[in-house]
Amino acid sequence: MAGTPANAQDLVVLEEITKSTIVLKGGRLLQVVMVGGVNFSLKSEEEQNIMTYAYQNFLNSLDFPAEIIVHSRKINVDKYLASLEERQSKEQSALLQSQIGEYREFIRSFVKDNPIMAKSFFVVVPFSPSAIPQADTFTKFLPFGKKNPAKEQQAAEARHTEATEDISQLNQRVSQVVDGLKAIGLEAEKLSDDALIELFYNFYNPESVERENVTTPPREGGTPQ
Repeated sequence: MAGTPANAQDLVVLEEITKSTIVLKGGRLLQVVMVGGVNFSLKSEEEQNIMTYAYQNFLNSLDFPAEIIVHSRKINVDKYLASLEERQSKEQSALLQSQIGEYREFIRSFVKDNPIMAKSFFVVVPFSPSAIPQADTFTKFLPFGKKNPAKEQQAAEARHTEATEDISQLNQRVSQVVDGLKAIGLEAEKLSDDALIELFYNFYNPESVERENVTTPPREGGTPQ
């Protein structure tokens, strides 16, 4: 007999997002830094060597683990095609109308056979907090499991203090990562609560309509995208 299907929420290790921090089930903390890309192949050999050595120094400077993630997603060009269609309808010149129409059909056909992908770069910085007493630690030894409100309040305050200290230490790690990436010449920014929610929405709903609230830091010499 087949077992009971797992609840979808049980498969998500996310507990909550607060103070720009991802709290996983079990208490592990994560913060995410989004990094702007750079066209390494357009750099001179000397510039490439400088960036390579700077990157090596950055990695060697970290005394904690970090995970580098490259996320690729398909770009939805429907809005762009719709804007071209609107531009075509408002164009007075018949010649320009024809050229815009041909260009729009070229884009539609090209994207159909060759999906345009956008790459985003992230550095995930973890922190594993030390274990602290839970509320039931103070009550399980009492007769008949009688609860002690004062002890429970004490445990709650201890958890809050510990969480604040853990996030503070994680912030220090992330600041080191951001400073190290900027020293290489890369744009880096810690994601806020809203940006993290948007990021995970896109991760778990890749086939849904693209939402555009999350943007990468500006590329070198460019604007955010």
